Amino acid sequence: MHPIIFFSRMDFSQSNLFGYIEDLQELTIIERPVRRSLKTPEEIERLTVDEELSDIERAVYLLSSGQDIQGTSVVANLPALMRQNPAETLRRVLPKIREVLHVAGVEMQLTAAVSFLTVLQEESVSIHTYSHSFLHIILQNLEHRDAGVSNAWLETLLAVIEALPKETIRHEILNPLVSKAQLSQTLQSRLVTCKIMGKLANKFEAHIIKREILPLVKSLCQDVEYEVRTCMCRQLEHIAKGIGTELTKTVVLPELVELARDEGSSVRLAAFETLVNLLDMFDADDRSQTVLPLVKSFCEKSFKADESILVSLSFHLGKLCNGLYGIFTPEQHLRFLEFYKKLSTLGLQQENGHNDNQLQLQTLEQEKKYISVRKNCAYNFPAMIVFVDPKNFHLELYSIFFCLCHDPEVPVRYTMAITFYEVAKLLNSGVYTIHKELVTLLQDESLEVLDALVGHLPEILELMTNGGENSGSESKLLSIPDLIPALTTAEQRAATSLKWRTHEKLLQKYACLPHIIPSDQIYYRFLHRMLTIILTNNVLPVQKAAARTLCVYLRYNRKQEQRHEVIQKLIEQLGQGKSYWNRLRFLDTCEFIMELFSKSFFCKYFFLPVLELTHDPVANVRMKLCYLLPKVKSTLKIPTDKHLLQQLELCIRKLLCQEKDKDVLTIVKRTVLELDRMEISVDAFQKRFYENDLLDQEKERQEHLLLEMEQLEKEKQQNEGRSTNINDKMFEKKRKFVYLFTCCLCKEDKKSKLVRSQSFSTQALHPKYSNIDKCPNKSSATGYTSSVSGMGKSCMLSFSGK
Repeated sequence: MHPIIFFSRMDFSQSNLFGYIEDLQELTIIERPVRRSLKTPEEIERLTVDEELSDIERAVYLLSSGQDIQGTSVVANLPALMRQNPAETLRRVLPKIREVLHVAGVEMQLTAAVSFLTVLQEESVSIHTYSHSFLHIILQNLEHRDAGVSNAWLETLLAVIEALPKETIRHEILNPLVSKAQLSQTLQSRLVTCKIMGKLANKFEAHIIKREILPLVKSLCQDVEYEVRTCMCRQLEHIAKGIGTELTKTVVLPELVELARDEGSSVRLAAFETLVNLLDMFDADDRSQTVLPLVKSFCEKSFKADESILVSLSFHLGKLCNGLYGIFTPEQHLRFLEFYKKLSTLGLQQENGHNDNQLQLQTLEQEKKYISVRKNCAYNFPAMIVFVDPKNFHLELYSIFFCLCHDPEVPVRYTMAITFYEVAKLLNSGVYTIHKELVTLLQDESLEVLDALVGHLPEILELMTNGGENSGSESKLLSIPDLIPALTTAEQRAATSLKWRTHEKLLQKYACLPHIIPSDQIYYRFLHRMLTIILTNNVLPVQKAAARTLCVYLRYNRKQEQRHEVIQKLIEQLGQGKSYWNRLRFLDTCEFIMELFSKSFFCKYFFLPVLELTHDPVANVRMKLCYLLPKVKSTLKIPTDKHLLQQLELCIRKLLCQEKDKDVLTIVKRTVLELDRMEISVDAFQKRFYENDLLDQEKERQEHLLLEMEQLEKEKQQNEGRSTNINDKMFEKKRKFVYLFTCCLCKEDKKSKLVRSQSFSTQALHPKYSNIDKCPNKSSATGYTSSVSGMGKSCMLSFSGK
């Protein structure tokens, strides 16, 4: 055996590598006998079960004489046994489980709690049978010494309470709670009682709650243990909603006031959070005379107390300020606003340089809480805009907005990116004041922040473009010179990262840019970048996202010369590219072209380049083309595109006769059948294609309008300096017309996509098409041609008739 020696630098030469392998092999040989000796023959014999036993008998046997792991397996399988044979399971298996649970370990207890809940949810038995068989077992294990087990059984019981009838709840659960709430009971028992009380409040009428539940609630609110008081305080919200406004005012509110002054900080915190959640149930007098003084006292003492109170306070501050808005005096309004501002910058002015290690550790823990406070302030920022009124944003809150967007911690900036859209909506016509922060977040060093912002980027940019609801509808973001560099930087940073989903999402959202940025800027700064991504990126979803966005940019491009250049590059670099992967992406791009452009546009520029791929040397490309051919055929109109139909028929013939790949040939035959069933639309409208043809006509009209727009712009430039009032009016009319169609395009595209998906739904094959062979003779090769030609003639006749 070679000795194993650890060097400072490992030598991976061939001779040494074989030495290491031999060492590893010898180590595995030494280990094998140890693994074999894990189970003795006696243990294996003990674990062996007769295969002829039924599921019920096997379960009873394993619960009676098996090991814990086998018993746990039976308990986990209880829902399946209940589905198969509920009567026998209840009669034989469940009593055994009940016996075993008395001495069972934690794992079996947790498994049983989950299985009992599953049986309830699956409704394997009636609720009466369930309460008779399972409820007592749940209640027996509710006070297990292990807190995790006790909580698991409690969750099961709370779910059962939702389904149980009132009488059963009253006799089996409510009545025993009177003794369980006594001080003589264990702490765990009283905590469980508190949580059950909160659940029962929604099951009974108010008078029953007042008579039987509220006395127990008061007793638990005054318990000697702060854990019980805290737990009961958090249940008061559920109890208040169960008893109504009047009883809440007379019973719950006094208890909350007393708990808010408790000596325990956790009790005071629970009372504060419950008060905030119940604000809607209190009238103006209760809010001004009772709630507001408590809240003011709580806020004043928060900085002197534990920072965890600040975390909760900062989270609820937005809801609190707006809930008490109507009763604030101007002085109180200003005081709460200043308190929010103070929380928003908490910890940023602190100096953390301490030499003592213990102080450094305390400072780190404190800094984490300060970060949570600022994050909560960012979460509440839209609510605070409502609190101060959007008109006063720049004066009162802009400085805080700036600080939060430039916060040194990622979670804070991430939260601001999420809320940015809400802020923009609230500001409306004043949205221009936050454009610099938009650029800042787009250039953020964290991709998490960028990902959060991009979710609503189209809506944000649209708001900034329109300047709110009351501004002009056609202005571009010329007032933000840094926007385009920020957008390009964001895309490049996402592209160089490993988070391809963020990159994909970004590219999808960038499809909105033609509504925001002028056509020339799109062409020079974004369109060619999309083509580069398609050609060089290695992630398929990213390539597809770039391809679709490129097609959108092409759709809105206003210069015919630029459009022709892009189309030529798509055909040469993708459709005729050396890499088969690029040719596959060309077919993906053609799908997007068919979705976004009119049929005539696709037929004019892409129909023949697509058909050329029938001769592609790679089988995967030919196969993908075959899948695409039905969509390609749907773009044809007779008689205008009769020559293209003939080219399609010729390509199908060649594929049937010359295809050598077995898989491709199978797809070709299937595609032929689908093509043979398809009907070709005619130039005139038909009822069956009316909606589809109408959408296509709108797209074609937009494409013509873009051409006319370009021509008018050229004429205007040529006639510059002359009196061209008539041309100016015509130009303005066309420009507005183009823009109106442009705004509606997104809705039309979605509708068009739905219509196409319905029209291409697969139908059952006719028996006469079940035997298609690989071009055995001339007549079989022309079968598709004859059927399509016949269909074309019938379409032409109907067209001429119209």
